[in-house]
Amino acid sequence: MNIELKNELIKAVKLALAGEWDGAHRIVQDSNDATACWIHAVLHKIEGDEGNSRYWYARCNSRFEDYAETSQELDAIEEFLI
Repeated sequence: MNIELKNELIKAVKLALAGEWDGAHRIVQDSNDATACWIHAVLHKIEGDEGNSRYWYARCNSRFEDYAETSQELDAIEEFLI
């Protein structure tokens, strides 16, 4: 992963944690990177769109059920990126 994408994904996580769903979604929606897909999955989980969320989890080989709390999952993504 290049540093520019990494920084954008960290920004998306921070936006999501701050409750800025749209801003985070704009960053990840066009990326095919596995971590971007993971963030995208969490965003749709936050939104309450389970079907769409599960689609994005499948794209990144992760599972909807792995985290009960989206904030913990976003923290894990941020830790992975850092």
